This record gives sequence, C-alpha cells and structure tokens, in this order.
Amino acid sequence: FRVVLLLSIIGVIGGRRFTTWKNGERRGHRHRHDDDYERYSPSDEDANSDTQIITRMLNGSGYDWRVRPPGINLAIPGNHGPVLVDVNMLLRSISKIDDVNMEYSVQLTFREEWIDARLAYGIVGAPDYLDLPDFVILPAGEQIWMPDTFFMNEKTAQRHTIDKPNVMIRVHKNGTILYSVRISLTLSCPMHLHDYPMDMQRCNIEMGSYAYTTNDIEYVWKRDTSMPVQLKPGLAKSLPSFQLVWFNTSDCTSITSTGVYSCLKATLELKRQFSYYLLQLYIPSTMLVIVSWVSFWLDRSAVPARVTLGVTTLLTMTTQASGINAKLPPVSYTKAIDIWIGACLMFIFGALLEFAFVTYISSRNFYRTSRMDAKATLVPEANEQPLIISNNHVDARMNEVWIRQQGMDGPVYILANRRQSTCEMFKSFVHRLVIYKWIRNKLCVSDKSKRADLLSRMAFPTLFFLFNIIYWWRYYEVEKVRTVGYYVNENGTGAPVVNLLRTE
Repeated sequence: FRVVLLLSIIGVIGGRRFTTWKNGERRGHRHRHDDDYERYSPSDEDANSDTQIITRMLNGSGYDWRVRPPGINLAIPGNHGPVLVDVNMLLRSISKIDDVNMEYSVQLTFREEWIDARLAYGIVGAPDYLDLPDFVILPAGEQIWMPDTFFMNEKTAQRHTIDKPNVMIRVHKNGTILYSVRISLTLSCPMHLHDYPMDMQRCNIEMGSYAYTTNDIEYVWKRDTSMPVQLKPGLAKSLPSFQLVWFNTSDCTSITSTGVYSCLKATLELKRQFSYYLLQLYIPSTMLVIVSWVSFWLDRSAVPARVTLGVTTLLTMTTQASGINAKLPPVSYTKAIDIWIGACLMFIFGALLEFAFVTYISSRNFYRTSRMDAKATLVPEANEQPLIISNNHVDARMNEVWIRQQGMDGPVYILANRRQSTCEMFKSFVHRLVIYKWIRNKLCVSDKSKRADLLSRMAFPTLFFLFNIIYWWRYYEVEKVRTVGYYVNENGTGAPVVNLLRTE
C-alpha cells in the first residue's frame, strides 16, 4: 500500500511540472509572434504596391474629397473650366413596360469617367513610371469626389449589393477615374396610344447633375467606344410584348431658375408585338362579326334563334372590349383599338336591327294581305286592260315611247322620240351587265322581308371588307427609314444607322 501511494504522489507532481512547461512554451511562442508583429510596419512594403499608392493618394497629399477637381482646359484661369464627365452604359434588361402607369423598368451598368489630377500617382517620364500599376481599385467605402448624377425621369431605383456591392472605382496613374455601378431603375415613359396596338413608343433615360451647373460639370457621351449605349446580346427580342428596334443618344441641357445644368438623354424606340393582339383580339372579333351574319340565312320565322344569336354575339363583343380597355389608361383621345371595337359592335348591332326590321316588314305584309283577301271576297274582279304595250318587240336601241290606244285592236302611236342622255346610257350599260342581271334575279322576290335578308347577305360583308381596307391602310405603319441613331440588329446588338445606309 505504501508503494502504491508513493507512486501516485510522484505521478501528480510530474504532471503538474509537465503542464507548467507546456504553458511556458506556448507563452514563449506567442511572445515571439508578438515581437515579429511589432517589428512589421507598412513602410516595409514595396513603395509601388496598391496599399502604398492608395495611402499616398488619400492621406498623404492633403486630398479633399468635398471639393471638385480642376478642369483640363489650362487656358481658363482658376479651376480650368468644368469637369468633363464621359458617360456610357450597358443595358442588361428591359422589363415591365406598364401602359397604365406609363413606366418601364430597366437594369443597366452605368459608367462615368473623369480626370482628377489630385489622385494621379504617376508622372510621365519619371524613373518608376513604368513600374507603377496601370490602375488601382478603390473599395466602395473610400471617399473620393464623384459627380452628383441623378436620373431625371426616375420613379424608383436600387443598387445591387449581393454578394458584395456591385460598384467599381478604378483610379489610373494619370488621374483618370472610372466609376461603374449596376443599378435597377423604374423610369417614367409618357406614351401616345393613338395607334394602339400597332404603336411604337419612345422611352428616355435622362441623367444630369443635381447641384453643379455647366460651369462645374459637363456631361458628354463617350465616343471612343463603338457605341455610348451597349446592349446585352439578345436584349432586343427578350421583351415579352415589345421589341427594341432603334435607339439614339442626345443632349438635353436644361435651363432653370437656379442655373444651366448639363444633361444627357438616351432614347429607346420600342415596337409593340402585334401577334398577341392579332390572335387574342382581331381574329376573335372578326369571327364574332361573321357569326352575327348567320342570322341572314335563318328563316324570319325562327325568332328565338335569330334573337339569341344577335344578343349573344353583342354581349360577347362587349365583354371583350371591356377586357381590353381594363389594360389601358383612361385617355381622352380615340385609339385604333377603339375604332375597331366600335366598328365590330356596329356591325353586330346592325345585324340585330336588321332582324327587327325584317320582322316588322313581315308582320305588316301579313296584315295587309289579310285585309286585301277580305276585300276580295266582297268586291268582284273588274276586267281591266293595260294601256301601255309591252316593249318586247321593240328595239331597245330606239329611244321611243309606244302606247296603244284604248282597246286592244287600236293603232299604236309614237308619243316621243328623243336622244338618250349620258346618265341613261350609263344606266342601260349597267342593266346589260351579267352581274346586275344576276343580282336583279336574286332580289326579284315579292316578299320585301325576304328581299331585306338577301340585301344584307351582300351588303354587310362588302362594307366590312371595305372597312378593313381603310383601317389597315391607316394604322398599319411601315417602319421608318432613319438617318441618325443606332438600329438594333437581329442578334440584339446595335449598329450605327450611317454604316447601314452606306452598305445599302
């Protein structure tokens, strides 16, 4: 027992000494790392590293980000003129073109480029100029002077911050600064819906300085690139109901009570896709009009069938018109779709009124025939003799009127002999036409109500066909030939109009 107790005491003492030694080794290792960190300083880095360059630019040169940089025109004393800001952008997507609120959403990469000589970290001709990096990238939180650009027709906007803020600030060694940011905008777009749904809308992207006048900032479109507005491949045909066909860049400098402000404008021309409206509106409404004409072939005694057909087509067309107008703003002028729907309603309502007219004529003829039959039973027939003879045996080319004297065996006298006028010659020519004789034979019926149906079978389709010719000739617009701006190719990228005109 004493031996076991002695070994236990020796083990406990040895374990404590080992733990104390290990802790000392760790403290000594940590002290050695602390000493190494204390001996490290940023001055040990390369003088041309990004860290040293950023430190010298922002801290070592007395840089004040609250003051705008001087211009590049040394001939102007003082601030050497306004700061020239080159602008270009990349359109990533266009979506949610809202006709009711007259707005559209666009996602773009917005780029600005200007010169701030205070941030230049390289001098041309210096020994280390070639050793310096071409540019350094500043973190998004660094404070440098930037133009106070805002979008004039913006409703809502947001910057993208997933996974990191989508912002790039690149400073070149000659002081040129490139600022790039990805943003999503909802912009107002006043629309003119006179030709809806065969219309073309022009929507603008307007940007300018909010506080600096043209004496301090001047915006210009960047021209050293292929186009100041680039399109993501396939963008033009990615829209659900529109197609981007043309765009242009221009200046929109504004004059207000507080000064003259520089402004740039990009105009996008969007053509509405017509295939949707052709399949959902024009073809169904045309079929409804044609269905309403079926009542002309139904017997006039089929009152329930003709009334049901006319009322059903009229209500269906009214419902369709209400659904179309619900997607549009209440404007004070007449749209192309209003004229089409109004004409279709008129033709359908006209077919319903034609049935009412036929029913009225039929009822009146019925009662008149009943009264005549009643009189015929009371009064005997009188033998009457026509005075004017038939013209069957007279040459049609002779312009004479023949009449027989009282009595069947009396002589025939010529009452008139005159030359035929131009109007009568044209009338006689029309009467000799085959189509006229066919129409006359078809309409030569004693029943006036039946004659109204026969006339309607030809009149309604003819008038509707003439209306279609006038309507499509007026509203279907052929694409205009432009001399400025940029056309959008089939692959979704833009090309200057001048180059296309030269190739043609």
